[in-house]
Amino acid sequence: MGCAVTGAEAFLSGCQPSSTPGELFSKNDVALLNEVAETIIPITKNSPGAKEADIGAFIKTLVTDCYEDVDQKLFTTGLTHLQETSQAKFKKNFMDLEPTQKHTLIVNLDQEAKNYQKEKAESQPNHYFTNLKQLTLLGYFTSEPGATQALRYLPVPGRYIGCVPYERGTKAWAM
Repeated sequence: MGCAVTGAEAFLSGCQPSSTPGELFSKNDVALLNEVAETIIPITKNSPGAKEADIGAFIKTLVTDCYEDVDQKLFTTGLTHLQETSQAKFKKNFMDLEPTQKHTLIVNLDQEAKNYQKEKAESQPNHYFTNLKQLTLLGYFTSEPGATQALRYLPVPGRYIGCVPYERGTKAWAM
């Protein structure tokens, strides 16, 4: 019996995640992702911001677990580019910028991404900021705070009504 327990321990230790030295994102990277996401989807009086949904951790998991190596490299290089752009434009890291400076930088990166998307060949990858923004939106609106507070949420939906009049200013429905 003791042999079986020892053997089981050795067998189950193979289920442990690999060591963290080669981890793709550091804690600072996740904090940066949260800050960028919060700039894209800020807190309002009616809904929480992206930071409350911990979008940085969501993006880290999705990029680490689901992206191919080449796409991971593109994404992490993009984060470095974001910091370099922040340094060049404001002489500060993104985390140290004022909210208006963060907004300006994000708007500029969004425009850069849109221009890139218009001119890129079909075989070229998306701009890193396009991916970052899409992951932010996906993570936020599928998170509990995003789905239940930023959108209208009905945990047990009623019957289907195909035509409902739209009232200006109402929230979209969570899926």
